[in-house]
Amino acid sequence: MAWHDGAVTPAQRSAWISEQARAIGFDLCGVVSIAPSADGGGTHSAMALDELAHLPEWLARGYAGEMKYLEDPRRADPAQVLEGARSLIVVALNYNTEQPYSTEVLPDAAAAHSTNESPRGWISRYAWGDDYHEILGEKLASLVNAMRSQFDEPFGARFYVDTGPVVERIAAKYAGLGWLAKNTCLINEQAGSWLFLGVILTTLELSPSLAPNEPPAPDLCGNCRLCLEACPTQAFPEPYVLDARRCISYLTIELRGSIPEEFRAEMGRAVIGCDICQDVCPWNRRAPATSLAAFQPKRISGPENGAGKAHDSHSLFLPGLEWLAALTQEEFSRVFRGSAVKRAKWRGLIRNACVALGNSGVPRESESYRRISLLLGRLADSDDALIAEHARWALAQLALREPLVGFSG
Repeated sequence: MAWHDGAVTPAQRSAWISEQARAIGFDLCGVVSIAPSADGGGTHSAMALDELAHLPEWLARGYAGEMKYLEDPRRADPAQVLEGARSLIVVALNYNTEQPYSTEVLPDAAAAHSTNESPRGWISRYAWGDDYHEILGEKLASLVNAMRSQFDEPFGARFYVDTGPVVERIAAKYAGLGWLAKNTCLINEQAGSWLFLGVILTTLELSPSLAPNEPPAPDLCGNCRLCLEACPTQAFPEPYVLDARRCISYLTIELRGSIPEEFRAEMGRAVIGCDICQDVCPWNRRAPATSLAAFQPKRISGPENGAGKAHDSHSLFLPGLEWLAALTQEEFSRVFRGSAVKRAKWRGLIRNACVALGNSGVPRESESYRRISLLLGRLADSDDALIAEHARWALAQLALREPLVGFSG
């Protein structure tokens, strides 16, 4: 039953929204006030006065790389994103699974000696299942629809999942959902950092999750530097600061051109994204696993043969690098429809798979070496200069390198 406007307080609205968010399936929900200040000079929210104030400096250092969308000036003040916005609802959804972390998975170079199996690559945990943009987007749409049914007062609302000019992790901190770690990820004391974030901007007046003058969750990273020290490409120039240009996730997903040679060997077998700084985090050692089937690793069935039988299937958990590198544009579109992997695009994935094959360490005397050399040779003759260049680099690496002892190279 809908509440009459005069009979409901902002605090009651916030409590109902939080309860409804959990009923829809979100694991966490909080609210930040973004009501404009009296002098029109911004917002009262501490969010706009703390971390967001450092955004221009971070951009000026060039740490965003080619991600020009991060320069949208509205990111510095969420109140500019939706006219009349007064509140920001932040939700989080756990995507952790039972599969081992990248740092726990032994390489299969030894297996190549005896079985000639294809070396395996690493796709980041967030991209194993269905596209999180769609999963969270559907849930956020449901939450907005529920709010419209519950509240009589007309209101504006706009929701985003990594698609709008809102810095979700900073909003989450000031919504009381956790703290920002040295690797810049949001960490919740109970849930860890395997969290997808979504936001709803609304003109509704809601009570913030943190009381006036109440600080956000304390930073519990302490003296730990495991995430900083484990990064293969040294993407953290200092604690709490990420240079995206050196980050394996940026290099494999956001960067459209050639991967700088100084980072290629250090990328190991990463094909899409990198989980290392989260894998080594002590707060993730007991992180709960999601029960959502949508986030479990997909198994991709090959096309049927002439007898109507499908070829071997492939898992997105430790996928075969030869399979990935041999995908055509059409196969890529079919395989990664409804997957976050499509963000990297076909040529990006093939480029990344070439680098991973170059780092695979397969011995020269193995059948795997012969197959991979033939595959990379074909790619080196590609009309696509980007793919050809990385394939040539991989061929040279295979001739020089010893078998890897870990994913990080």
